[in-house]
Order: sequence, then C-alpha cells, then structure tokens
Amino acid sequence: MLIRLTLAAALLSTPVLAADAKEEACRYEAQVMAAVQQARLDRVAEAKVADHLAASDPSWPENYNAAIPQMVGYVFQMKRRELKQNDLGTLWEQQCLQTWDQRQQMLEDMKN
Repeated sequence: MLIRLTLAAALLSTPVLAADAKEEACRYEAQVMAAVQQARLDRVAEAKVADHLAASDPSWPENYNAAIPQMVGYVFQMKRRELKQNDLGTLWEQQCLQTWDQRQQMLEDMKN
C-alpha cells in the first residue's frame, strides 16, 4: 500500500482527462515496473537503475521517472527467483486498473 501511495504522489502531475487516460497511465506505470524488474534481473546495481533506464530512452512520459526510486526499492527487496517467476509489469497494470478510482480519490484528497 505504501508504494502505491508514494507512487501516486510522484505521479500527481500526470493529467487525467479522458476515460482512456486510466488505461494509458496504468500501461506507462506497468512499463516502468517491468523495466525496473528487468534491470534487476540484468544485475544492474540498485543505485544505478534510474540512470540505466534513462539511458535506454524509455517510451513512457518523463514524469513517470519519478516513480523509479520507489519501484526500485520494492523490486530490490524481492528475491531474484520471485522476479523470474512473476511478471511485475502485468501484475502492476492489473492492480492499477482495479484500484484506479481509489487512487484518483486519494490524489484529490491530497490536493485538498
């Protein structure tokens, strides 16, 4: 739950205007999570993941880079065998879509 709160705060600047913005935002978040997972599997040092991902010219909008440190912390707490057995990007996207309304309400509450 804490990672979702931190991530939501990091992505506060993401505009949410259209109904399909939900799918787009969750897709970008999933891409970031999958890239962090792959960096860990590729044995990129924890402290170098953000630079490694930036150098790869990622396809997600720049503001999603703010979530990388939180995701790195989460992914690097997991055992590598768990990472090999799970697709964190897909899992993240599913969870994002399922909790979208709650997240938007939380962001609105944080603004007030």
